[in-house]
Amino acid sequence: MPTAGGDRARGPDPLLVACALRIEQAALRSAGRGPAGDHVLLRTGMGPRAAERAVGRALDRPDMDRAAVLATGFCAGLVPGMNPGDLVVAEETRDPRATVTCTGSALLAEALTRAAPGRTVHRGALTGSDHVVRGQERAQLRATGAVAVDMESAATLWTATRGGDRPVAAVRVIVDAPEHELVRIGTVRGGISAFRVLRAVLPAFYEWHRSLLLPRR
Repeated sequence: MPTAGGDRARGPDPLLVACALRIEQAALRSAGRGPAGDHVLLRTGMGPRAAERAVGRALDRPDMDRAAVLATGFCAGLVPGMNPGDLVVAEETRDPRATVTCTGSALLAEALTRAAPGRTVHRGALTGSDHVVRGQERAQLRATGAVAVDMESAATLWTATRGGDRPVAAVRVIVDAPEHELVRIGTVRGGISAFRVLRAVLPAFYEWHRSLLLPRR
């Protein structure tokens, strides 16, 4: 077990970036690593159960006990006027088990605006689902106050905070919106646009993570 002095000598707490799909992982890998190489990229697989299992295993590692966790990838927008390639910063994530409040969402939104100029950044509640949302269900979720839905973010953040307090966030790129409903991500222009946006915004994740390391006044 590390001594108190050894604990103080540790490097900065790492950042775990979790996504579900191979195409999301490919976008993030193609963006390269930050100057410090201080993030761990985890592909969880699709769906809340897969996310819960993968994130739980990752955070069980001794070097990840204080890691910040950021869920990312693609999502479906719920608000009319949203477009493929828009960004969603969660102020909270929701699923039937819990609502998890995100850390530093305003700062993260500002960093995303700088990283992806010209892209609209939406802030609000990100709700979880265990299936792809279509048609009338989209309107029903919007009526709860959510701005977007995906299958893994809520499970990822719930798992991350279940064992104690740690910084968490979720950033999603819209591929599917009320006026732009998709059949498959990989065969549409919206998927290509979302891939490029996701690749562009990794520096904003680093900026958010660095802000967590600054001393609080």
